[in-house]
Amino acid sequence: MKATYDYLIVGAGLFGAVFAHEATRRGKRCLVVDKRPHAGGNIYCREMDGIQVHYYGAHIFHTDNRRVWDYVNRFVTFNRFTNSPLANFEGRLYNLPFNMNTFYQLWGTRTPEEARARIEQERAPYAGIAEPRNLEEQALKLGGRDIYERLIKGYTEKQWGRAATELPAFIIRRLPFRFTFDNNYFNDRYQGIPEGGYNALIDALLSECEVRLGTDYFAHRAELDALSDAVLFTGCIDEYFEYCFGRLEYRSLRFDHRVLETDNFQGNAVVNYTERSIPYTRIIEHKHFAFGTQPTTVVTYEYPDDFAPGKEPYYPVNDERNSRIYDRYRTLADNCVDVLFGGRLAQYTYADMDDTVEAALRLSEEVLR
Repeated sequence: MKATYDYLIVGAGLFGAVFAHEATRRGKRCLVVDKRPHAGGNIYCREMDGIQVHYYGAHIFHTDNRRVWDYVNRFVTFNRFTNSPLANFEGRLYNLPFNMNTFYQLWGTRTPEEARARIEQERAPYAGIAEPRNLEEQALKLGGRDIYERLIKGYTEKQWGRAATELPAFIIRRLPFRFTFDNNYFNDRYQGIPEGGYNALIDALLSECEVRLGTDYFAHRAELDALSDAVLFTGCIDEYFEYCFGRLEYRSLRFDHRVLETDNFQGNAVVNYTERSIPYTRIIEHKHFAFGTQPTTVVTYEYPDDFAPGKEPYYPVNDERNSRIYDRYRTLADNCVDVLFGGRLAQYTYADMDDTVEAALRLSEEVLR
């Protein structure tokens, strides 16, 4: 019996939506399913008091990839938002990324020469660390104690749920020091947020596809698989293989969204809180992503959380143990017939949005020739 669809796409996030669009454009019949009641995955936006709220945390599109930038601009218009977050430590504010404004706020240095000299002074006591054994030693070797204690230690320990001395050194491979007074967090040429939010992008990508929301693939696996000739799976790879090699570890997040009766709460889209004693890692004020002028505002307190069944997996724990487990699942995936795996969960990786779009385009080109 001929299948109803050429592709069943499990997951209506960015990867699945781009692949679905490209497949449909080439004449393939696609069914997209997602267990959430909305499409878009973690870039989904919800309107609250006329403000587009990044419901699963701040997402700023940025890229140096002209191909990807031109591709997404076919569907939506991007605004000129520039990401310039702040860090709050004990009530004092510091610019991020580490640049001349940050160094002035830390030490009062006014020139690049003064700043370089101070950083070398900060690093000197740790020059003898040949091979850092953990994140703390890595950070001290790269930037010294002042930057580590104020801007790295507490935030990182909250994010990963363990002491910096228990975290692998590779999490901080380098510290980007910029010796200019430039608060733009990204070096990428292209940056912005879709006007009207990310839903406009996802809706455009999926406009010609059949989409079933609130549909748990694993609850209807046999029935859904039978409908299609091939499957693109974008969920957790260990779940797909029924955890036969054990569960992969993740860190999760939880969000506290609040509508406030003020037009401006913190004056910036993102403020990180780097003290270990403060339970949330950052506060997001969403109207600043779109230069909003609404009389109210919406802020989100973002809390790191342990991952457990029923919670959303956000950050893979790419340590040695989990990498070994993932490699075994990857071998199974490579040998699957008529099943493709793509996206951050299926590939157990952290991926920026531009990388996700590029990977989905590349996969579509490989299999849809």
